[in-house]
Amino acid sequence: MKQADIPLNEKDRIKMLKSLDILDTFAEERFDRVTRMAKRMFNVPIALVSLVDENRQWFKSCVGLPIQEASRDISFCGHAILDDDVFIIPAASKDERFADNPMVIEAPYVEFYAGCPLTVNGYHLGTLCIVDNIARNFDSEDIAALKDLAATVELELSAVQIATHDELTGVLNRRGFLSIAHNTLSLSVRNNFPVTLAYLDLDKFKAINDNFGHASGDLVLTIFSNLLSDSFRESDIIARLGGDEFIVLLSSTSIKEAAKVIDEFEITLHSYLEQKEPSLNVSFSYGIAEFNHELHDSIEALLADADAQMYEYKHTRNKSE
Repeated sequence: MKQADIPLNEKDRIKMLKSLDILDTFAEERFDRVTRMAKRMFNVPIALVSLVDENRQWFKSCVGLPIQEASRDISFCGHAILDDDVFIIPAASKDERFADNPMVIEAPYVEFYAGCPLTVNGYHLGTLCIVDNIARNFDSEDIAALKDLAATVELELSAVQIATHDELTGVLNRRGFLSIAHNTLSLSVRNNFPVTLAYLDLDKFKAINDNFGHASGDLVLTIFSNLLSDSFRESDIIARLGGDEFIVLLSSTSIKEAAKVIDEFEITLHSYLEQKEPSLNVSFSYGIAEFNHELHDSIEALLADADAQMYEYKHTRNKSE
């Protein structure tokens, strides 16, 4: 058996997948409708919307299998996400990559497989795939039909992405942040690790729009969010709340450690902007609050605390200028 290679963009691919906050969610008719259509259209016993996570493939929609996930190292879908084309295995028992695969020699006894990659923002997050227990051919018309069905799934996944991400910067929006951050706080309570929220507000951003136009303002927001994404850890949750307000939720980080990280980011921002032509004069005020489950009964309460700290910081600095 040959395990699938890891995609070159795996780190960013997994980040995109997790940002959708769709893993381990309940079944939804909009996805189930597609797998039912695929099962009927191709006359197969199994049809799946399969999302390839770090160590597993998880089925957002599953027709014909009694399980909801399987190990990634034996998955066919792990191979399918490596290319843009539909991945076809006409007879797995005669293919040296899969002949001794547990899914071939044991239930569900996969013999035929066809999987079309599901792409969101350029990342192959999983597949729409069909499976049969007998060898089959799959011609160009079949491929086109499977691609059409996969496009429907991609639209639904993109709708999830649009609903939870800021259109301009690509980072999470308020809705996406609140959904993911709630789980982080629950883990913090359960596993007793610190979580700190940083609330960042660009200074005098209105003046940038007024003096240089909204295109320049959009450029500043994009640069700022990109630098945030590059400067913080993959485990940190970055979002744009709206306007010129950004937040970063830092896991396993105390308030003292978070303050140091924010100061380092400020240096990075100024260093980057000094190299731009023309140079951009952009600064920010910030507030930080460490999560305390006795004081903060929700992520909204933690946000309000950090927001208050930010306004106090901004007021103090404005008085000194």
